[in-house]
Amino acid sequence: MRDFGVGFGYLLRGQKWVGTHGRWFGFGLLPGLVTLVLYAGALVGLGYGADDLTAWATPFADDWGSPWQGLLRSALTFLVFALGLFLAVITFTAVTLLIGQPFYESLSEAVDRSEGGEAPESGLPLWRELWISARDSLRVVLRVALYGILLFAAGFIPVVGQTVVPAIGFCVSGFFLTEELTAVALQRRGVEFKERLGMLRGRRAAALGFGVPLTLAFLVPFVAVLLMPGAVAGATLMARELNGETPADPTDTDTDTDDADDDTDASGRGAAPAPRPAGADPRLG
Repeated sequence: MRDFGVGFGYLLRGQKWVGTHGRWFGFGLLPGLVTLVLYAGALVGLGYGADDLTAWATPFADDWGSPWQGLLRSALTFLVFALGLFLAVITFTAVTLLIGQPFYESLSEAVDRSEGGEAPESGLPLWRELWISARDSLRVVLRVALYGILLFAAGFIPVVGQTVVPAIGFCVSGFFLTEELTAVALQRRGVEFKERLGMLRGRRAAALGFGVPLTLAFLVPFVAVLLMPGAVAGATLMARELNGETPADPTDTDTDTDDADDDTDASGRGAAPAPRPAGADPRLG
């Protein structure tokens, strides 16, 4: 539970960081607003079409009497919409980060500078960074889709499907949400997808402490957009620890309030160890 608190502490620190750097908060809202409009339209469409989808998928129930036909199709309609919402929570971050790549890269670099030392850079052109982000996001979506199918099937198990399965679903969502957000800072450090997953699996409780509360908050309309800049900032702070640049300190919720554009160590904590050089990035090969 202590490591869960560490992860949650990074989430709070990130929100506090953007709160004291208002310019970056406004800057980070723009990609989320664009993505929110796209996803709102998709979910509204799913809501209107879910009944027709379940009726098409269950022709064997056309001759069933009341109330069995209604119960079956109502349950399936609920599960279809729940699955769509589940996937939306995960892919929202991926799509927002892809749309807002230049925005969030700049925000993450500002957080690095505010913590002391230089902000690592990948040294890759923007198109290459977008390709890597899209490729890694697809890997996440495929994994989430696999878990989603398994959980969808498990949802038919009495009692367990209505209690344990949703809890597991939120944990899966939270873990991969943390991966997506920490990737912004870790990609700049040349950390590959599989290595990032290994880092987070080694700190699973911290990853859940960061991602699960954020997943729950993202279920509330517009909250995802408001929390996204702070989530990127907090994930950058967490990535620094995962990469061995700063020690874990769950009680430390203070962040530097000086201008984030200052390249000097204004926090007084001393410069962090040098990050991996961009030339050593295995993605360049």
